Amino acid sequence: MAILIGNYNAYKLKLDARGSTAWCTRVKAVQEFGPDLLGLQEVVVDEAATPPAQWDAVAALTIAAFAEDCGLSAAVPATPGRPQGVAMAANSHRAWYTAVLWNPDSVGHVSGSYRPLGAPDFWHGLTTLAFDIGAAEPLTLVSYQGDPFRPNWRAEEALRIKGLLRRTGGVKPALVIGDFNALSAALRPRRWWQWRRKYYDAEPYLKQRHDDLEYQVQPNRIGKRFRRQLADREQTKNLLRDGYMVDAAAHLGVPWHPTVGHWPDGQGDPDPWGMRRIDLILASRPVVPALQEYGVQGSKAALAGSDHLIPWITVDPVKIAVEAGGR
Repeated sequence: MAILIGNYNAYKLKLDARGSTAWCTRVKAVQEFGPDLLGLQEVVVDEAATPPAQWDAVAALTIAAFAEDCGLSAAVPATPGRPQGVAMAANSHRAWYTAVLWNPDSVGHVSGSYRPLGAPDFWHGLTTLAFDIGAAEPLTLVSYQGDPFRPNWRAEEALRIKGLLRRTGGVKPALVIGDFNALSAALRPRRWWQWRRKYYDAEPYLKQRHDDLEYQVQPNRIGKRFRRQLADREQTKNLLRDGYMVDAAAHLGVPWHPTVGHWPDGQGDPDPWGMRRIDLILASRPVVPALQEYGVQGSKAALAGSDHLIPWITVDPVKIAVEAGGR
């Protein structure tokens, strides 16, 4: 049976919004495609109104409530070091959280595999959790939100993720899903008439002129008259190098579809970037043979619920390989 996996940046999801139109629209967007596994980003606690010592507790309530309303779970065993009992993570200096949700009727998480990481390794918290999905060994799910302001930090975050997934002689079966806050370095197949392969995501910044270009463009190319303003893609280059991981959309060759840019300025945060695909699903080498389908949830609820759409994939657990160091 195929496993359905998606990712949702839920745009500043807050507990006091539960029951509101905005909250219910986000819930509907998730329910419409009914994932077995879901990465979640941008769960936010009001820092001005909440003491730092209470951030985790409020975030845990928010994630548990959203999971419950979606018909999913985020519950993991509480421990003295992680007393909230929710699969979530944050940078300790900011009340912005990532999380992992799942359908307990179709998959089960592996005891002791929950691991949250924050500063100094990640600008946003990184949540990791392994699942028994019926494959030869567990699948590790990584819920990630890249640094929005520093390309060099994003590149370092990618190397840290590789360190979490490596094993002697191979890589764990894993999916890294999330809001990468940058374009992918995945390439299209080369056509016979082309000198070189082109990126799956075309260059969107060539004619842009605004103050935020430093966050996305190679630094030696910003504003240069005779140099094209090319996107910085070092983050995913590190993860995709030599097939360590693949970008599911590019690997399956599906038509390109943006995940952001559908909210006009004033509806959410100011967006000078236009249509882009920065919400990615990357599969490690053992998972690549198991990839079946890729899509982007573009329903009315998804378009209204967040400034990020929901990319999703299906995976055949039987086809997940085992590399050196596995079972």
